[in-house]
Amino acid sequence: MVREAPERRAYGLGVALSLLSVGPLLILVFLVVAIGLVTPNFFMPVNLGNILSQTAVIAIVAMGQQLVILTRGVDLSVGSNLALATVIGGLTFAHVHSAPLVILAMLGTGGLVGAINGFVFVYGRLPHPFIITLATLSICRGLALELAPGHTTMRGMPEAINALGSNWTFGLPNSFYVVLGLALLLLVLAKAMVAGRWIYAVGGAPEAAKNMGIPIKKVLVATYIISGLCAGIGAIVLSGRTAAASPTYGNLLELDTIAAVIIGGASFLGGRGHLGHALIGAVLIGIIRNALNLLGINVFWQMVVIGAVIVIAVEADVLRNHLEARARVMQAGRMQ
Repeated sequence: MVREAPERRAYGLGVALSLLSVGPLLILVFLVVAIGLVTPNFFMPVNLGNILSQTAVIAIVAMGQQLVILTRGVDLSVGSNLALATVIGGLTFAHVHSAPLVILAMLGTGGLVGAINGFVFVYGRLPHPFIITLATLSICRGLALELAPGHTTMRGMPEAINALGSNWTFGLPNSFYVVLGLALLLLVLAKAMVAGRWIYAVGGAPEAAKNMGIPIKKVLVATYIISGLCAGIGAIVLSGRTAAASPTYGNLLELDTIAAVIIGGASFLGGRGHLGHALIGAVLIGIIRNALNLLGINVFWQMVVIGAVIVIAVEADVLRNHLEARARVMQAGRMQ
């Protein structure tokens, strides 16, 4: 009986940790079923496609944010970076009606801002990326407003970009295929390449990564460049969906992407998580907003609900860390 009690506790901890690890996915399934029962229009193909289209930008940018959070960092500039990228793309289109050049302009803008974030954080020896990304959040938004003619929306985008952001193929929005393609690329990076293992090592155990000879500085800079490029891809999709560029795009996108990553089950402590967390979190946010719209609930309550879900997700992460610590203690006790 004395031996059975610790074994039961260990089994209970294992079950609890397993439930926490798949919790976001279970919540997503439960939410879909519950909303479908309350609002029959939810399962209409057009509505489901609209959810995928509306969450595409959050999902794209959240995947870049996921890599940054894996290294114990955060990128607060993604929303303003996206806005600046659309403005640069709009200005490029005003002078050269070339879809490839407009796309390169937006990607280049996003990547450049990401590189600035990474280099200043790493080689400027800042204590936390919060500082530089908060600064570039303000700088990019100001530049976007200054560069946009009349400080407002610019209409018009190349037809190829419009098709990418707003057209459908095989019953699904084209933006869904963009999300899928980017997810596959980043999945290969994270799981099949040495660089991906380095990212996890830098976030999970920085001192050990340093002792192993992992180029920590280069890894950190690379993650912020990737985050910036994801913001540039998000800019392409959003400008294609609206056929416009605007300095006001991406407002609070940084909060949506952080929320998506954390709601999906990743940890601010770094070194733990995968792209599925960002995608699940983005879809959860999209479904919650869509359901509240279908139910005719005020938009301000959507912000309240998302905030409450974030608190629950963070508390789940705290609980998971506590249970993992107890599990390690019990395992050490059994080995003695």
